[in-house]
Amino acid sequence: MTLDEVISEFDRGLRSMTGVSRMSRPLPEATPGTGAEDDLFPEELELTEKERAHSAGLMRVNHVGEVCAQALYQAQKLATTSPELKSSFEHAAREEEDHLAWTSQRLKDLESRPSLLNPFWYAGALALGFVAGRFGDRASLGFMAETERQVEQHLDGHMKTLPTNDRASRAIVEQMRLDESAHAAAATSAGGSEVPFPVRALMRAASKVMTTTAYYI
Repeated sequence: MTLDEVISEFDRGLRSMTGVSRMSRPLPEATPGTGAEDDLFPEELELTEKERAHSAGLMRVNHVGEVCAQALYQAQKLATTSPELKSSFEHAAREEEDHLAWTSQRLKDLESRPSLLNPFWYAGALALGFVAGRFGDRASLGFMAETERQVEQHLDGHMKTLPTNDRASRAIVEQMRLDESAHAAAATSAGGSEVPFPVRALMRAASKVMTTTAYYI
């Protein structure tokens, strides 16, 4: 890796942890209602304090997930010698950076903040990604695919519990879900091997700890 690449990755890491991220795509647009409901019941479009707090908690979890995604892709890029894989990880990381920027903006809109433990989440994900990468490219791709599948499942759950009126958050989560599904499919198509069940179970357990903690802190 060249000095310019090291500086670039260091910059990306700092931006990921501090919430200063760049979006290459605009915020997903919220799906409008039928119009009649909006006119007749405008108060229903306002989030209650409880709904706002719940949306903020879920978006904080999603923001942490994107901080971790940046770290994972950075580590896997460092671990592989394949130019094709480096390019693939870089492409996915750029889309994930959009997610990072979207969730950061939504947290501001909800008058909330990112997780206070972002440096910890980032360091842990960086270590996991590098370990996965050291097992070879097929294992690294398999780890990527499994990670994205688990994230997609989390996002499915969020769509079920986000307030119906929070169209802005729902639009972001839906686009993220589509992107994660595409990343998982791409990793599998590129030759990713299936992750052993004990590792999948450990990943789910670690994810549970992270999501539960990040919702509040």
